[in-house]
Amino acid sequence: MVGVVQKNLGFGCMRLPMLGDQVDLKQVCVMVDAFLEAGFNYFDTAHGYIGGLSEKALCECLTKRYPREKYILADKLSESYFNTEEEVRPYVRTMLDCCGVSYFDYFLMHAQNRNNYPKFKKCRAYETAFQLKKEGVIRHFGISFHDTADVLEMILQEHPEIEFVQIQMNYLDWDDPGVQSRKCYEICEKYGKQVIIMEPVKGGKLAALPAEGHEVFAGLGSASDASYAVRFAASHPNVMMVLSGMSSTDQMRDNISTMQEFVPLSDFELEAVWKVREILRGENVIPCTNCRYCVDGCPKQIPIPDLFSCLNARSLQKDVDTRAQYRAFTEGRGLASDCIKCGKCEHSCPQHLEIRKLLERAARAYDR
Repeated sequence: MVGVVQKNLGFGCMRLPMLGDQVDLKQVCVMVDAFLEAGFNYFDTAHGYIGGLSEKALCECLTKRYPREKYILADKLSESYFNTEEEVRPYVRTMLDCCGVSYFDYFLMHAQNRNNYPKFKKCRAYETAFQLKKEGVIRHFGISFHDTADVLEMILQEHPEIEFVQIQMNYLDWDDPGVQSRKCYEICEKYGKQVIIMEPVKGGKLAALPAEGHEVFAGLGSASDASYAVRFAASHPNVMMVLSGMSSTDQMRDNISTMQEFVPLSDFELEAVWKVREILRGENVIPCTNCRYCVDGCPKQIPIPDLFSCLNARSLQKDVDTRAQYRAFTEGRGLASDCIKCGKCEHSCPQHLEIRKLLERAARAYDR
């Protein structure tokens, strides 16, 4: 693939550092500077990230401060922002304006799955994107994907022009029957598509392991828990980029130290990874990545990922009372028991969680 992508660590901009309800632009500038100085240059965003603030933050912290040739920018076409073919081009223009650029290096159909793909087809979103590529508004075209491998194969068969695929892949999801990381990766190999990895640390779950899991990696050396997850993703030969959603300078430094002089996992380290995976599977934690897609469409404004974090803390730290945390998360917003079972959250969940049942569990734990 032609391009000027440097190394193979990407700055995922879905979880930027915050000051209240606003992005901490000063800290993001520091992170952007450190990222570029270390020799990395790939930035990934979407119009809906952080309630529309992610693109604007990149405009202020990256595109206004650096020449266009210094960075690679990826953005995505999300289904919630268009309903007709005629609305696709204006939406792309809005994204370009928000980012402060005249073209996107990488452009993706966002979060493709069996439910939203028919809408993209009906609105001829792929065809519009291919035309925009001919016009130079898009340099490389691909998809981000959250579904089973058979759906991915169908899309790649129908659109051989796709250059790359962004999939969720980490050692916990490798053989998960819902996420199907391994099978999706193998489909990409079968069709000769380069792979970009998202959620290598599963929304932070693999960066803050329970004590038993942490001890396994600590026995190997001083590297962080997160570094083994990032290296697992990057060790696969068809991976061109591993995205990390960095929300602090400490996370940035850790990822840079891991990837500047990247070394694939050894067989011994891989054995430790599988051991940690089995420990995590026995912890009965909810595999939510805090992407917050479920919150955007919730008619009761239930802070679903936050409530799941309470349940996970309750499971992992049985001596900790999480009721105060639950009350803080739900103040001025919906309780778990307010769920009306509309199912919008499950429709948008990349992890295919049974959110309605899990909210019933939270309601039993905290509301009754």
